[in-house]
Amino acid sequence: MTSDYGADQILVLEGLEPVRKRPGMYIGSTGPRGLHHLVYEVVDNSVDEALAGHCGNITIDLNADGSVTVTDDGRGIPIDVHSRTGKSALETVMTVLHAGGKFGGGGYKVSGGLHGVGVSVVNALSEWVEVTVWRNKKEHVQRYARGEAQGELEVKSGAGSRTGTSVSFKPDQLIFTESVEFDYSTLAGRLRELAYLNAGVDITFTDHRLELLKTDEPKVNRYFYEGGIREYVEYINKEKQPIHPDIIYVTGEKNGVQVEAALQWSVDAYSDNLMGFANNIRTVDGGTHLEGLKAVLTRTMNNFARKRNKRKDNESNLAGENIREGLTAVISVKVPEPEFEGQTKTKLGNTEVRGIVDSLIGETLSEYLDFNPNVVDSILEKAIQSFNAAEAARRARDLVRRKSVLESSTLPGKLADCSSRDPAESEIFIVEGDSAGGSAKQGRDRRFQAILPLRGKILNIEKTDDSKIYKNNEVQSLITALGLGIKGEEFDSSQLRYHRICLMTDADVDGAHIRTLLLTFFYRYQRALIDQGFVYIACPPLYKLERGRRHTYCYSDQELQRGISALPENAKYNVQRFKGLGEMMPAQLWDTTMNPESRTLKKVEIEDAAEAERIFTILMGDRVAPRREFIETYGPKLNMADLDI
Repeated sequence: MTSDYGADQILVLEGLEPVRKRPGMYIGSTGPRGLHHLVYEVVDNSVDEALAGHCGNITIDLNADGSVTVTDDGRGIPIDVHSRTGKSALETVMTVLHAGGKFGGGGYKVSGGLHGVGVSVVNALSEWVEVTVWRNKKEHVQRYARGEAQGELEVKSGAGSRTGTSVSFKPDQLIFTESVEFDYSTLAGRLRELAYLNAGVDITFTDHRLELLKTDEPKVNRYFYEGGIREYVEYINKEKQPIHPDIIYVTGEKNGVQVEAALQWSVDAYSDNLMGFANNIRTVDGGTHLEGLKAVLTRTMNNFARKRNKRKDNESNLAGENIREGLTAVISVKVPEPEFEGQTKTKLGNTEVRGIVDSLIGETLSEYLDFNPNVVDSILEKAIQSFNAAEAARRARDLVRRKSVLESSTLPGKLADCSSRDPAESEIFIVEGDSAGGSAKQGRDRRFQAILPLRGKILNIEKTDDSKIYKNNEVQSLITALGLGIKGEEFDSSQLRYHRICLMTDADVDGAHIRTLLLTFFYRYQRALIDQGFVYIACPPLYKLERGRRHTYCYSDQELQRGISALPENAKYNVQRFKGLGEMMPAQLWDTTMNPESRTLKKVEIEDAAEAERIFTILMGDRVAPRREFIETYGPKLNMADLDI
């Protein structure tokens, strides 16, 4: 070991080397999310061409060799020599970080990829990339390997009038060590979203991996929505009962900022679902466009409540969360120079957008409501019911708080807390019943693991108003133990007592139902918990396979069969089936499900927000008919062996 520290120890990373050294800085992770992000970066470039009015068709192909091809009919990446680099503009864009047509050069009015790291990062993290550009009646082809150009740009004639770009790439296994296999449904969710957000753009998505599909024909989906975000709201609310059949639609432009919004309230929903997009990028952490929407909704509806004598002078205004109860809204803004917080672009920061959204939506919304008094009355009635339920809920909460003060403990009695007070290292296991809770309490590491046993199945909050939520003991225990705020208030992660909330239920149908009820609670009560990655599912084993003194744990029937078939012929073995967590010895539960060194934890993530919304409504909502139809349609197709439970 040397203590010398001089100039020789300072590394200078050139070209695309920094990306290969620290890929997580550019794409978030080298797991599945980062892998799919590569496709989004290339597709976003094609969508930016569509936004600029030069592209109408985009095709995405998952090829049999594990590569992806994205093709558009835009203008084609420029191929003339760049004055600063001395290379073609194509090679410059592909091999130089922060090089692109979106920094104010006049090539794009608005775009999603403003950091200019998109396609060069894809190039850096791919085993190979091949780009074909159709431009000036010629075809231009260049190949790259791990970020470096393999020879000069090849030019072929005979392209005719065709224009556009095709990018094929294969992710590098040296970078994506976990997996380089793309998930069709994950990509399909994002592509469908892009088609809704860009009315009139025709997106075709094809899976050619016949071996994986176990079919003779490729899987093809086409996403084309002339109605844009109106159709998006219609799709999300398909299984709900709307208050007004017409979707309120707003579109306008002010100071170069384009605003588009679609709103619809539903009778049978007790929470809101607001989805914000900035330059086609989903802003899961919100931003100024969503703040503007919330502000204008609250002000406009309160004005109408006074105007139509729904609220008296001596009565307080309706809160924003009351007005938004049952609302599904999609707002999409196109900003010439967006300010995103970080490369992952999850929050819009442009302060001017708030006022622009407020004025454009306020004007159209007021006009619509003036001409539709029945609609405004129905929305206000629902909002007032929500306000009254919230008041009842507040009284219920206050009662709970008073009771807790009298009992000199603010935390639920059944909670076995951990000794650590650092939320970042603390985790809580939510378990079903006292017997599972007993094993978990004995088996855990008391320093950083807390246990909260719940009695039976918690309340289904999909079809429950707030007052019932707060009166329910199990729900109250959850809220208090986790350090959650009140429903409808902005989520504050600094108040959260544990940064890993693990749902640990039995590996059977009942356990799956309890897990779904808990997920419904988190999704509807504090969705930010899921969006910010605090919720996990613990995976207990189903079987213990013993032979002599040696044993293995199996987490599925297939795993058990594989374990048995690996044993010598005529070998004597014993199989133990765990009916529930309470049957497991504390040491077993620790080894298999709770020990960070050996356990499997699945992080709960929402890849497709619209589909998640729709499925929660179908499975957990009030209406029986859609649920029956769903079960009858998909039940016969279900292969229990393929279920990820």
